[in-house]
Amino acid sequence: MQTYLVGGAVRDTLIGLTVTDKDWVVVGTTPEAMLAAGFEQIGSDFPVFLHPKTKQEHALARTERKSGHGYTGFVCYSAPDVTLEQDLLRRDLTINAIAQAPNGELIDPYHGQQDITDKVLRHVSPAFAEDPLRVLRVARFAARFAHLGFTVAPETMALMQEMVVSGELASLTPERVWKEWEKSLSSDDPQMFLTVLRQCGALAVVMPEIDALFGVPQPEKWHPEIDCGIHTLLVAKKAAELSADKTIRFAAQVHDLGKALSPKDDLPHHKMHCRDGIKPIKALCQRLRVPNEYRDLALLVCEQHTKIHHAEEMRADTFIKIFDQIDAWRKPERVAQLATCCRADARGRTHFEQTPYPQADIFQAVFAIAQQVDVKAIVAAGFKGAEIREQLAAKRIEAVALHLKATRQSN
Repeated sequence: MQTYLVGGAVRDTLIGLTVTDKDWVVVGTTPEAMLAAGFEQIGSDFPVFLHPKTKQEHALARTERKSGHGYTGFVCYSAPDVTLEQDLLRRDLTINAIAQAPNGELIDPYHGQQDITDKVLRHVSPAFAEDPLRVLRVARFAARFAHLGFTVAPETMALMQEMVVSGELASLTPERVWKEWEKSLSSDDPQMFLTVLRQCGALAVVMPEIDALFGVPQPEKWHPEIDCGIHTLLVAKKAAELSADKTIRFAAQVHDLGKALSPKDDLPHHKMHCRDGIKPIKALCQRLRVPNEYRDLALLVCEQHTKIHHAEEMRADTFIKIFDQIDAWRKPERVAQLATCCRADARGRTHFEQTPYPQADIFQAVFAIAQQVDVKAIVAAGFKGAEIREQLAAKRIEAVALHLKATRQSN
């Protein structure tokens, strides 16, 4: 029995990244021998075991043969005669097909080290095309390693394009699509996930609502990049620079879906995109089983972002109305989330990348003032039921109005 460290742990060590998880492949043994050694078997598709002490995953070396459609249509063969090289051959990318022996020796039959040096994401073998999920995985790796200069090999991009044309991506389950998308939101360049998917044609298959934005024009005065799809990528990048919150990053990517529905006669203007964007966001989130926290913030950003852009001249009662609409009194974190998304939207434009955006600060400062109104004092004054809500709203508007008057006069 021989045990090798494989996959991401080897790859990330060679790249110079922190290793968080370790996976192992075991060659020349059987499930019975693993159980006898104290390992705990998990999963039923193929033999994977948990180490009795470290609880790290140890999988028996295996080969895979395509037997149906999609990413689950495989027959796995695992036996003592399966070699390490055969196991590595079934993996997706060369940088993920490097193993390390206990003595530190690297086993790299498919030249993953060279591709790490060259910063290339390249498929290991033609068998890559048998698993449609790999298209999304490549896009996710492109997003994760973009800041290091990694790009997709031309031959791998061509193969991904062929996979899209073949219709294989139709077999992907919503949960797997969302899982890859969500993982990409943690990267430094989440916009690259969308970019690579669009380059190979997959974006139109798995996220047609976003793909529909490309080619839709906007007024050049406010959007020198013109294209709504390009704007979305720029906003996604800015959101990632401003916050690590994945819900903010997701909302930034879908906040403008309504622009794809603007009447052609109105273009390049999008007067109703905040209203029109609600339906496609709901449809996208329902289809891909997007968690409610992501969906809810995305809907709020879609509906409110153009209002926040006018915070410098907004009336006190309008601020309070917005706080009511986003349920800020119970969920105050939404104010900062919405403000951050709006800042990303404003800066996600060509030549506006560093533009000041005081509207976000105004929005948050006004909310802080409104929060200071003491509801206990209103109750103590004898108001009851609906009267309390009316008085509370009035007091908040009054406090915000005084704050706005003072700050605007000083400016």
